[in-house]
Amino acid sequence: MSVEVKTTRAKLQRLRVPLGFVTAIVFLLFAHPSRLSLLAGFPIALCGVAIRAWAAGHLKKNAELAVSGPYSYTRNPLYFGSYILASGCAVGGGNWWSGLLLIGFFFAVYLPVMQAEAEHMMTLFAQAYPAYAQHVPLFLPRLTPWQPATQQSPHSLAFDHSLYLRYREYRALIGLVIVFAVLSLKAVF
Repeated sequence: MSVEVKTTRAKLQRLRVPLGFVTAIVFLLFAHPSRLSLLAGFPIALCGVAIRAWAAGHLKKNAELAVSGPYSYTRNPLYFGSYILASGCAVGGGNWWSGLLLIGFFFAVYLPVMQAEAEHMMTLFAQAYPAYAQHVPLFLPRLTPWQPATQQSPHSLAFDHSLYLRYREYRALIGLVIVFAVLSLKAVF
């Protein structure tokens, strides 16, 4: 892989959150929500938040390869949840091209980030990651959970609420409420 590609991926990893805020502001400015679009989009977005919450409770960043919970379906459930969240917001926004902006931003930024993180996981977990990557897709989930050949202890497979709090994943729900509050105000006025 070229140095230029690695540099671009590293920049995208650092800038993904600030770029996300800018994209969200542009989306909100041009959104044309209606009551129907809000009612259709909110449950979709809420599913994305729930996936992210589930994933956060199974992730021990850089300490242990996460293969339980949603990580047994996709290697990137946090990003998959973000995609579902963004899709719900796009529907709620009621403007197809601003919705395309959200989805386009997601793939332009997060696909290279997922690839860079896969390389990082390969470095951190050189023994276990190849089998995991072979059986669990990068983004779109499997239909059935993958079970590693060496079973982890039941404790390490359970959802850990303290991880959810440590990673402050509740901010995704707060963000969703704010976005839909702004969209609701735009729909009324």
